[in-house]
Amino acid sequence: MFDDSDPRKALTSMSKERRFSGPFCGPEVGNFSQEPPQQAGDGWQAWMIRCTNLVVRLVRLEGTVTFTRTGQMDEYMVFSTDADLRFDIETAMGTVTDHPGDHLFVVPPGDSSVTVRGTGQVSFLYTTRSADLVAQCANPEIPANPNIPPFQQWPDPVGGFRLRAYDLDVPEQDGRFGRIFRCTTMIVNVLPRFTAPRDTSKVSPHYHASFEQISLTLEGDFEHFLRWPWTSDMADWLPDMHIRCASPSVAVLPPPAIHTTLWTSETTQIVDIFSPPRMDFSKKDGWVLNAADYPLAQTEIE
Repeated sequence: MFDDSDPRKALTSMSKERRFSGPFCGPEVGNFSQEPPQQAGDGWQAWMIRCTNLVVRLVRLEGTVTFTRTGQMDEYMVFSTDADLRFDIETAMGTVTDHPGDHLFVVPPGDSSVTVRGTGQVSFLYTTRSADLVAQCANPEIPANPNIPPFQQWPDPVGGFRLRAYDLDVPEQDGRFGRIFRCTTMIVNVLPRFTAPRDTSKVSPHYHASFEQISLTLEGDFEHFLRWPWTSDMADWLPDMHIRCASPSVAVLPPPAIHTTLWTSETTQIVDIFSPPRMDFSKKDGWVLNAADYPLAQTEIE
């Protein structure tokens, strides 16, 4: 299902033949450039959408914005590919002051405050354990997907929880897929910025048996294609879908739909997000750039 040049071709889990039973769930889509924000303030707007295990908040700002969490029960991530943004993050387990963008931050549980200054975009990722954040989403209620097992958090980080900052200025490397970071609750792949439309002779149709893929587009135009399995019960069958998205946007690609994505403009930036972390990515030597900080789980989700 992958072109020979695609590093994911080596992922053994993709080659397993599976049988699925319906009914199946459709995607969740947030085409933020064409929808009103869920939150707004002086010089900033924020869009929020949820899937089964995650809440995504995408913020566009020209000025300063602060988001706080009190008694946060688990880790969350904050990241931006805009190098000129500046971050002040305060937690009981570490702080950063006037920190540049083009970084990914893992914020520990407990109380925290994230202040962002400048012009650009910043993304916040939380688990749906935070019911107050779920309630703020454009889609607070979604159908339960029977193919997704109950959420299981991965082991605590080496040396305990603390604020961590990871540079996104990472050179590409043959055989490695993107720029992947994980924590106890999720895994994020900040793909390189593409400077030409995708070659339609080298697309990557594939499926996930038991987890969602959250595709967050930050720059450019994208098209998502989805196709569901046929079962013996035609009542389960769903029509193929073709979703066009400008940026920013989120498309939640559900299991077990076969899916692939085109980028159709000259310059594009997309981020793939999964919760909990993906074991297949995590087992590939050198793929997860902060693997030394976070032990592997003992159970595997396909």
